[in-house]
Amino acid sequence: MSDNPFLERSFHIRWSQLKPELIEPAIEEALAAAEKSLGQIENQAVLAVPTFEGTFLALEQATEVLGDAWGKVSHLQSVADSPELRQAYNRMLPKVSAFFARIPLRQALWARLKAFAESSDGRDLEGVHRRFVDETLADFREAGADLAPELRGRFEAIQTELAQITQTYSENVLDATNAWQMVVEDAGRLAGLPGHAREAAADSARSKGLGSADRPAWRFTLQMPSMEPFLTYLEDAALRREMWTASAAVGAQAPRDNGPLISRIVALRAEKARIMGRPHFADHILARRMAKSGARALAFIEDLRARCAAPFAKECAELEAFRAAQIGASPGPLAPWELAFWSERLRKAQYDFDEEALRPYFPLDGVMNGLFDLCHRVFGIQTVRREGGVVETWHPDVAFYDVRDATGRHIGSFYADLHPRESKRGGAWMSSLVTGGPGPEGRRPHLGLICGNLTPPTAGRPALLTHREAETIFHEFGHLLHHLFGEVEIRSLNGVNVAWDFVELPSQIMENWCWERESLDLFARHFATGDKIPDLLFAKMTAARNFRSAAATLRQVAFAKMDLLLHTRPEAFSDGSDVEPALRAAVADCLVPTDPPAPTIIKRFGHIFSDPVGYAAGYYSYKWAEVLEADAFTRFRSEGIFSARVGAEFVDAILSRGNSEDPADLFRKFMGREPDPKALLVRSGLAA
Repeated sequence: MSDNPFLERSFHIRWSQLKPELIEPAIEEALAAAEKSLGQIENQAVLAVPTFEGTFLALEQATEVLGDAWGKVSHLQSVADSPELRQAYNRMLPKVSAFFARIPLRQALWARLKAFAESSDGRDLEGVHRRFVDETLADFREAGADLAPELRGRFEAIQTELAQITQTYSENVLDATNAWQMVVEDAGRLAGLPGHAREAAADSARSKGLGSADRPAWRFTLQMPSMEPFLTYLEDAALRREMWTASAAVGAQAPRDNGPLISRIVALRAEKARIMGRPHFADHILARRMAKSGARALAFIEDLRARCAAPFAKECAELEAFRAAQIGASPGPLAPWELAFWSERLRKAQYDFDEEALRPYFPLDGVMNGLFDLCHRVFGIQTVRREGGVVETWHPDVAFYDVRDATGRHIGSFYADLHPRESKRGGAWMSSLVTGGPGPEGRRPHLGLICGNLTPPTAGRPALLTHREAETIFHEFGHLLHHLFGEVEIRSLNGVNVAWDFVELPSQIMENWCWERESLDLFARHFATGDKIPDLLFAKMTAARNFRSAAATLRQVAFAKMDLLLHTRPEAFSDGSDVEPALRAAVADCLVPTDPPAPTIIKRFGHIFSDPVGYAAGYYSYKWAEVLEADAFTRFRSEGIFSARVGAEFVDAILSRGNSEDPADLFRKFMGREPDPKALLVRSGLAA
């Protein structure tokens, strides 16, 4: 391999050297090396006795350099987008996508794999090697290995086109989000806006050269830390309407209209499923996940909807009545830009609770340090930040941490990039950069990252988070723990490489510690005084926890139902017409009634359309895994939320096992029984 920094396998990545002009030569070289390695597997003498090392393990290793290099490129495209980077990424995306799509369609390779699997040595495999062979065979068949020759080319073309148009979908969302801003020059119109949001808007305006000391200005964007407090607290309804309208238009207007792309993506996924002999894409994708089929996933979602229907109707009527009483009008549907505003006022009236009252108790550094303290108590790990720029990062805001277990062993490290930038995509996520774990030369540490778009610091004040933002950090750190604790010797079975309706269990279970008094006292401390959350405020916070919980649940149900309908009934949504009206009608019973009706998020729904597969036909996984984690956390509630014994069992049964066993078996190993869905309903206040 050359000295191209994208191809380096060192643990500490030289981010400053990863220039856009180096992407194409790096990926071309990695593609050639991977092709050579695959050819060596294929070109083994036909009569040679196949071995595990020469077939399946060689396949595992053949694309490691390519996967690592492309992972760096993809990551930079998410956090440091630029015209040059985007051009280089899009030039190589079709080649990389086509290469990976072709691997299962290589008949000589497939023949060598099957030859070993059917040999006496292959049949005698046990444990993780048995799992690896079975999963690889299933991966190949799912990706078209057994297709007739005339279908393989079309299957490969579908994969390549999906990679390209889902990337365009993602770019449209990012570009449309960044294209809009609101500049307010009249301070009187900012009534109701919390001080931190006002300060952040002033900082944003100054960063763009807007306003002056004599004539200050405030700049607002569609990034969540700016938009959420604006829609929730600002008293000026006209400005709220303007921002909401802009947000609803993301991905829905030329030249960044995702409507035509949705129809094409759905059609391609449906064709892919038909080629594979499946009735639709949902069944194709879910056959090896916990739900097993689109029908079962849809039934799960519909059951949740039915259980929430009555409390949801009550919540909607209650909000309409409250607003009517406040303004002296007859009850009726609210405008969509009024929902967050009046919901917050209703919550304050019912519980005397203002979410903003919690913000001073969640300084970012305190949340991170408290999280690390919690994980030390429960999981026995030490997390230490590398100071002074010793390790390179891709942006000055990014921090780097090392993680060691109770014996002092370095189990892994991670980057944390937690504030919004225009060059960074929205949302929050965890990714792996190096998947280590046990190997012939000992255990290699893992390397990962967590990213978010959380409230940034302002002049003279640290980053003060909302409680929900603190939950987001805990959530993504749960994914990271799943990666860092991985102890599976086969890289593709290690860490977070598990079924997508299981992968959210380790992340969502971490959010529970954001609601327990004992754990909150570790990290919820006033940024100026160091005081804990006062008892009265904590009581109000917990009392309001399930405020409008049916509406929150049905919001997620609506997302999951749209996703499943698109991928179980593609003929209704892939004819090129606008999918919005039909989809909205299909989930109307999950949506808060508004006047005018609010559009769905389908044209900016990155979870299911920003990747060839991603969460497509799998968004239900969030609620599915929530059932698992709510039930699993009952062990901590009953045996101690800081129980090191339960924590060790969770690591042993769940966090360290990756995809080495069936996820249902791993859950039973931890809980000793099947999951009980009642735990989630009880926690949400929807069942006794």
